[in-house]
Amino acid sequence: MGLGALGLSVALLGCAGERAPESSFVLLDGTKLNANQLQGKVALVNFWATSCTTCVAEMPELVATHQKFKDRGFDTVAVAMSYDPPSYVVNFAQSRQLPFKVAIDNTGAVARAWGDVQLTPTTFLVNKRGEIVKRFVGTPDFAELHQLIDKLLTET
Repeated sequence: MGLGALGLSVALLGCAGERAPESSFVLLDGTKLNANQLQGKVALVNFWATSCTTCVAEMPELVATHQKFKDRGFDTVAVAMSYDPPSYVVNFAQSRQLPFKVAIDNTGAVARAWGDVQLTPTTFLVNKRGEIVKRFVGTPDFAELHQLIDKLLTET
């Protein structure tokens, strides 16, 4: 029994502290945001698509999460997948008045850099040091996510 628990803790440590990949997000307004510009903040990087019903369904929760923590040094980047038509992404972001940064991954390079993301939604939580703390495939447990964000924001 002890060995199993030890193996689990080693596995968890193995992914803890993994650096967020060097990547450049092209935002809807045409500006670029480099992943290293998020350092010093706790950031949520969400890969999604307008054709993904789960992504669309979780968007109000992402908005609420962003609104709850943005004044404390929290940032959100929603990265639309390469197959998502840019006009759909723009329309979605405008019609729902998304309050956070929305990027379009035209070439798929950002998804590849972040571990070859194929499934949406896939969400990464990055700490102030630029390390990936947690990866969610599918809709996160938002109560758990909020606790984790709160904890990360209090770290120096």
